[in-house]
Parts: sequence; structure tokens; C-alpha cells
Amino acid sequence: MVDIFKILANEHRLQILQWLKNPHDHFVAEDIEPEVTDYGVCMSVIQKKAGLSQSTISSYLTSMVNCGLLKSVREGQWTYYKRNEEKLQELASYIKNTL
Repeated sequence: MVDIFKILANEHRLQILQWLKNPHDHFVAEDIEPEVTDYGVCMSVIQKKAGLSQSTISSYLTSMVNCGLLKSVREGQWTYYKRNEEKLQELASYIKNTL
């Protein structure tokens, strides 16, 4: 859990989680292809919205996948990200029952 709290301490990573909760509310509709929304949101779309470098966003997303907060799907040259709701529920339970 310590690694998750470290990740959530960064405002950009926290914001990415918020955006991915309801992608259609936070991203331009043209940037979210309807047929791939089951995969999540493409890294380039997240990077565009965040206004950060590709390497920074890639690092953020990789760390979030590695600790379980996000899931990723590779489709050709694109990688799509979505929230891991099971892990987020586990985190919420941990906070409620332990802290």
C-alpha cells in the first residue's frame, strides 16, 4: 500500500485516475474511439490532456500499472489504459478498515 500512496501523492497521477473514472467527461469525444473504449484511453490522449512530455506520462502510467491501479492493453502500436476498479476498491477498503 505504501507504493500506492506514493503514486497518489503526485497530483498528475491522481488527476489521471480521476480522468479515467469517466473518460467521456474529461477527454474530447473524437480522441476516444468508440470501438476501443473497452480497452481504455490511449496514452497519447492522456499525454495531450496532461500537457506533459511523453516520457513523463509513460513513466507515470507504467508505475500505476505496476502497482495495480491501472490496467493496460496493447493494440498494435498503441497502449490503452483504464482503471483497475478491483484494486481501487481494495484501497478504499484498506483506508476504511485500517486507517
